[in-house]
Amino acid sequence: MATAPADSATSSVRTGLAAPPRRLERPRTFADFVTQRILPLVAVGLLAFAGWYVWSTRPLTRNPAPPMAPANNPFADALAAAGIVEAQTENIAVGSATPGVVVELLVKVGDEVAPGKPLFRLDDRQLRGELEVKKAAVAESRSELVRLEAEPRPEKIPVLAATVDGARALVVREADALKRVEETFARKVATEQELIERREALAAAQATLARCQADLDLLEAGSWQYDRDVAKSSLARAEAEVAKIEVELDRLIVRALVAGRVLQVNVRPGEYVGTPANQPLVILGNTDKLHVRVDIDEYDIPRFHAGLPAVAVPRGNLQEKYPLDFVRVEPFVVPKKSLTGDTTERVDTRVLQVIYEFDPAGKPPLFVGQQVEVFIDVAQTNGVD
Repeated sequence: MATAPADSATSSVRTGLAAPPRRLERPRTFADFVTQRILPLVAVGLLAFAGWYVWSTRPLTRNPAPPMAPANNPFADALAAAGIVEAQTENIAVGSATPGVVVELLVKVGDEVAPGKPLFRLDDRQLRGELEVKKAAVAESRSELVRLEAEPRPEKIPVLAATVDGARALVVREADALKRVEETFARKVATEQELIERREALAAAQATLARCQADLDLLEAGSWQYDRDVAKSSLARAEAEVAKIEVELDRLIVRALVAGRVLQVNVRPGEYVGTPANQPLVILGNTDKLHVRVDIDEYDIPRFHAGLPAVAVPRGNLQEKYPLDFVRVEPFVVPKKSLTGDTTERVDTRVLQVIYEFDPAGKPPLFVGQQVEVFIDVAQTNGVD
């Protein structure tokens, strides 16, 4: 047994082959453990996660039920359209005809107003000052007219009469002086110059008498009719200016012209309002009965006829149906209004507007501006019962 290696070496020598080198084994490290055990496990985990992620994010086709069922058509053949609730008198946008600052708001939303009811008042201090000036002008014109109509003043007549008597006495005195000078001039005592001066003095005295007599006659005749007419015209003009200021003052109090309810107030004390205003200051409307303005697409106009029955279904409360009574057709096809608020949007759809009426009593309330779905029964026009 101890001679075996020697035999092997001898056999190797005999065959002519060298013995293979002996392989030295490297000790195993932690890196070997990670690469041989951990990395395969991580790869398997990532592959499983990828499969799970692909499966969980796959597109699913679902048909969920709508949160609210659409409105049901109550007619066998109906024309569907959109409508908006408005007041019986339509929505009246009240503005101010005069610019100014609002100093007092006299109503609030929901108030019932009668025709002539004040809604709000503008600052009127400047106009009231002008009114006092115009009233003073009226008083002055009236006094002038009374003065002209009361002429002649009795106290002035004796004064002018005395002036006439004095002028007459002066004429008599100058006439006597002229007579004496003429006599002396005939006897060659007075000169020609003295005679001429006496004649001129008499003529001046006579002119003074004529003027004083004319003044007395004018005073006794009273005022001239044309002067009284001018005074009356001045008084009328002054009174018209006062009336104009009073009208402008009254316009500073904005009033309701129809009976109705205050639907919206867009003005506050202290705000300046112009003409025209940027937005309606107060919106009024009679809501005893409500109207529905229905927009019928131009493609559906041939199916529509005036007087057809219809029902309105409010959005959000599809179980309620409001019977509508036909009122009128506005025979002017208008562009359909867009509710997006985008100023760059172009709308090429046109609609025919039809007005229906309904009584909200006994039903859940509908509010002005609320949108409704409208179904119009066109079965009658198609021969369907």
